[in-house]
Amino acid sequence: MDLTTMIGILGGIILVCGAAYPDRPNVRPLTSIKDWLFALGGLAMLVYSIMNYLAGGSVFFVFLQGLVNLSSVFMMLETDDRIDTPVMIVATLALIAWSLWLIPGINTVIFILGLSGIGIGYCSTGGTIRRNMALLLGSALVAFFSFIEGNMIFFWLNVFFAGFSLVQVVKMASNYRFVENVAEK
Repeated sequence: MDLTTMIGILGGIILVCGAAYPDRPNVRPLTSIKDWLFALGGLAMLVYSIMNYLAGGSVFFVFLQGLVNLSSVFMMLETDDRIDTPVMIVATLALIAWSLWLIPGINTVIFILGLSGIGIGYCSTGGTIRRNMALLLGSALVAFFSFIEGNMIFFWLNVFFAGFSLVQVVKMASNYRFVENVAEK
């Protein structure tokens, strides 16, 4: 196994552990194990995606991990949404334009939608259904794109990430219904 693959697998494992770790509301990112796993796993996957691109892989994974790492910086610094949202929108729009300029087509649109979902999920407040739904949908689309591109590390990473995000959504939704029912009685 080469170094690039090992870094990709390690980064994927860290991110999947982050996705599996319980999401708690109102926890500061710098003290959140989940957010640290997201940030460190994203950094490892950025290194992997750059190394993979230099070896002939898709540049889209570098775009994805670049946006994920920008989101992680905003997440860890707890920047105000009035600052990080416009920056993320501009960065995402720039990557969308660049992606469509490089390779126009439906696969690129699938990638862009997944990229946007993951970026929104990273920046969203922890412990919310919104965050986990964005991560679920974004990861599912990136998994599909990764399968089409033949990148099995990103495929399996995003399959597991989407699965664990779905588990978080189901838990939160069932807790919400439980609280709602108790409040009515």
